[in-house]
Amino acid sequence: MKKAAAGSGPVIIKKYANRRLYNTETSSYITLDHLAAMTREGRDFKVVDAKTDEDITHNVLTQIIMEEEARGTSMLPVNFLRQLISLYGDSMQAMVPGYLEASMDSFRRNQEQFKSAVEGAFANSPFAEIAKRNMAMFEAAAEAFKPGAAGVAAPTPTPAAPAEGGDDVSALKAELARLQDKIEKLGK
Repeated sequence: MKKAAAGSGPVIIKKYANRRLYNTETSSYITLDHLAAMTREGRDFKVVDAKTDEDITHNVLTQIIMEEEARGTSMLPVNFLRQLISLYGDSMQAMVPGYLEASMDSFRRNQEQFKSAVEGAFANSPFAEIAKRNMAMFEAAAEAFKPGAAGVAAPTPTPAAPAEGGDDVSALKAELARLQDKIEKLGK
């Protein structure tokens, strides 16, 4: 996660007994929605209890996830939650946080590699415009799976120009085959 500013460390958020959150950087009260937005922006913050100065960031982030799930933007499948709960108290419990963090990092890297591969596959071909539209649709779909993206409609694709002849269809099939090969290589 990015820092608030170079060398300044995370933004300190104070949580008061009345459940209000105070952003010490902006000297203003904020909501959990603000913290969720800061997280999506890559802002690093630390939430502390205003009375005890105890770090309660973990609890607040968990609360944000609970609220997102309650809004109907479920991202955590029931089976996953059951498995996660069953690991509490297990001898493997200490390994789970590192594993989950590494898995999410890998997911993000794969997402970027897939995006680069798709863009590169069509960069200098007659299908570049189609690829750009498809990439925009893919990005819109990916955004729909991010927390807080409920209700965001994906842009409607512009219909592609009809193929002029059999050569265009053959070229498209060859391009799709090459793209499939790249995707398979990324999966290995």
